[in-house]
Amino acid sequence: MKLASLKGGRDGRLAVVSRDLSRCADAAAVAPTMQTALDEWDAIAPKLRDIADALETGRIPHAPFDQAQCAAPLPRAHGWADGSAYVNHVALVRRARGAELPESFWTDPLMYRGASDGFRGARDPLRGDAAWGIDLEAEVGVIVGDVPMGAGMATAAAAIRLILILNDVSFRNLIPGELAKGFGFLQGKGQTAFSPVAVTPDEPGAAWDGAKLSGPLLSSVNGKPFGRPDAGIDMTFDFPTLIAHAAKTRPLLNGVIVGSGTPIGEDGVGYSCIAEIRSVETIRHGAPKTPFLDYGDRVRIEMNDAEGRSIFGVIEQEVVRC
Repeated sequence: MKLASLKGGRDGRLAVVSRDLSRCADAAAVAPTMQTALDEWDAIAPKLRDIADALETGRIPHAPFDQAQCAAPLPRAHGWADGSAYVNHVALVRRARGAELPESFWTDPLMYRGASDGFRGARDPLRGDAAWGIDLEAEVGVIVGDVPMGAGMATAAAAIRLILILNDVSFRNLIPGELAKGFGFLQGKGQTAFSPVAVTPDEPGAAWDGAKLSGPLLSSVNGKPFGRPDAGIDMTFDFPTLIAHAAKTRPLLNGVIVGSGTPIGEDGVGYSCIAEIRSVETIRHGAPKTPFLDYGDRVRIEMNDAEGRSIFGVIEQEVVRC
């Protein structure tokens, strides 16, 4: 099942989307917003699935699905926590600046709690100041139901309601100053943008194993391929581990979003953020060569199934002056 929030009001209007992303049906009779659906998921999800089945067979009124009219699936959320599940990404960035990677990074997830009061839709502009070092971060994320404090892995896994992809925007030139204070991130992170649709865990088929999503996470800048690393490879911490980590000292309310951080791959596979390729350039050549994003640049992020069909729709943002 694929769900979207069409633009309208602070929390959008919930719609059920066809598997081929061509059509959508209004879900207001069942739940006006995504958060409403999540609040009563066990009761509402079967009704949404009935709409999805009827939409696939053309048995209910529908409209063309326009990805440009989508807000984030959750335009605002109870929480947003982003992990760094791919420890090789952290190791690469730290190596480029001559810093050692503590052994604990391989056993205890690195995670920050980000702003969740306003997310960007998939086609909304990426706003920032070029002097801040604007960077994309292509990631996979999950939306969870209620997770009790101290939840174990099985409870965390069972709480996963929806899967999506995202652009966790970073302002690389602001981050070092914040980290030097012993706090952060705050200013070093822009507004996160999410895919047009979020999907239930059954939708990706065998690509979702209950803990991680496999398959190339595609990104491009100005129409040129930037990266296609497999999101299921080198994921040191899977989603149940990340969720349990976030819930260690406090419960997570339903609607909290947990991100994985950026997958990385070399040897022609490319990268998921500019900081990674700049780190490689620094290690190999002594200095980075690839610039951060500038005004007018266009970022595209998507993920396809085994048949080449888009799973989540496309994130496509133009960088504009804030």
